[in-house]
Amino acid sequence: MAGVPGAGEPLAELASTVTDTEEGRAFFQARLSVFGFFLFVLAGGSWLLLSVASAVGRFSEHTLFSTGSLLHLFNSLLVGALWLATRRGKLGGRVLHALDVGISLGLIGLWGLSGATLSDPMVGRFIALLSFIVGFLARAIVVPSTARRTLAIGLVGTAMIVAFGFARDEPESIVGSSIAAACWAVSAVTIATLASHTIFGLRREVQKARVLGQYTLDAKIGEGGMGSVWRASHALLRRPTAVKLLPPGRMGEQAVKRFEREVQITARLTHPNTVAIYDYGRTRDGIFYYAMELLDGIDLERLVSANGPLPAERVVYVLLQVSGALAEAHDLGLVHRDVKPANILLSPRAHEHEFAKIVDFGLVKSIEATSQGSSMTGTNVITGTPLYMSPEAIEAPDSLDGRSDLYALGAVAWFLLVGRPVFEGPTAVSVCSQHLTSAPPLPSAVLRAPVPVELEEIVLWCLEKRRERRPTDARELRNRLEATGLAASWTSERAAAWWQARRTSGPSVATAAETGPRTIALDVTDRAMRTVDEASS
Repeated sequence: MAGVPGAGEPLAELASTVTDTEEGRAFFQARLSVFGFFLFVLAGGSWLLLSVASAVGRFSEHTLFSTGSLLHLFNSLLVGALWLATRRGKLGGRVLHALDVGISLGLIGLWGLSGATLSDPMVGRFIALLSFIVGFLARAIVVPSTARRTLAIGLVGTAMIVAFGFARDEPESIVGSSIAAACWAVSAVTIATLASHTIFGLRREVQKARVLGQYTLDAKIGEGGMGSVWRASHALLRRPTAVKLLPPGRMGEQAVKRFEREVQITARLTHPNTVAIYDYGRTRDGIFYYAMELLDGIDLERLVSANGPLPAERVVYVLLQVSGALAEAHDLGLVHRDVKPANILLSPRAHEHEFAKIVDFGLVKSIEATSQGSSMTGTNVITGTPLYMSPEAIEAPDSLDGRSDLYALGAVAWFLLVGRPVFEGPTAVSVCSQHLTSAPPLPSAVLRAPVPVELEEIVLWCLEKRRERRPTDARELRNRLEATGLAASWTSERAAAWWQARRTSGPSVATAAETGPRTIALDVTDRAMRTVDEASS
């Protein structure tokens, strides 16, 4: 019957609880490697010591070419091969479980056979039993395993150890010796089974704690002052998802409520260049989370850091997409307030052009809510990233409108063209002061290379100190960018070639992680600065 394991499938049933996720598979492989290395050092070291002792005449039965010595050496090489096989690369779950069972039973057989080669049956049984107890307990502690799997391997191993000793015992002591050996072996198996049950159970509890509603967290891909971002999957849809966790202990209950309200608002955004929010909720522990689409690509902060300034046509192509996303948000009365390179993600699309996504509306502010006095962000608090803050975001943070985002987008454009922020300084206060008083230089003057005049004019237009001198809205900016005709030069063929070269040189960066310059909150009443988010996602 579908979904019910048959009698011949116990291995697959047990394996699914250990390697059913990529993180579990990788962890299992890593622990097998540790197990192999531990036994390799232990077995190899003891073989070397016995060989030295034999060379000086202290242990005549162990010579380099004796049967026991060769079996001991083969034992060392077997676990050494396990260590090397699992040390690097990626082995499938079935292969890993086969290695676990095969190597474990192979080692037990070698231990029993090695003991049987000694002239004194009692000494041989003792050495075989001691090797079994130490090795099997080490496996239970190091290798993640269900109690059933450990018990099954242990009982088979016990039978093997008793059988090898049984073949060498004297007739008058065979029953007593076998019972004693079985008692010691079964005691070790019982302890190992209990250890596997406890350790594996704790790991499973941790995995359960990482299930949020319909989402299972697979691997952490980012960490910031406000929380962490995880790669996750939906229980039914199975689509790749990024889940951001916001623990109340880090933020405070009021901040969590603000994020919950703003997720509800930003979930209304449907523009293709805005990251899609799928869901949100709270755990029983009070952790607020929201799920968004997971993107494969790179943010503009990393792109420029790794590749230098972008060509003008590519800059315009990206700005056109971002300004379209901002236009929709501004139409709904939302101001992003943290537009920066790290919050704009670039990714390839199959058989399509390069695609930009603006992310992290976590600092978004509703103009309508502010005008009605219901904002939860607090009065006289500057929130954003100093390198990309508009003058009014510094002087009058409660009076922001969409033109503040356009200033930040102009600073982003300047960064993309030149390769560094338009204003820099040793402190956030010094950077903010330059946004208030200093005129931005021409990108071409800093680069000492030509930049299309019409693009420079647009960038400086966005960076006007007085908001009434900037574009009236994102649509006006978009129309002006389209009029330059520069974006047409960044063709899908050029974009595809760039991404292909990047994938050839190395893997793309998993996005939705938290990166970039620090986002801060600055209380302009007492000039006290505090970190809100070390790097927004």
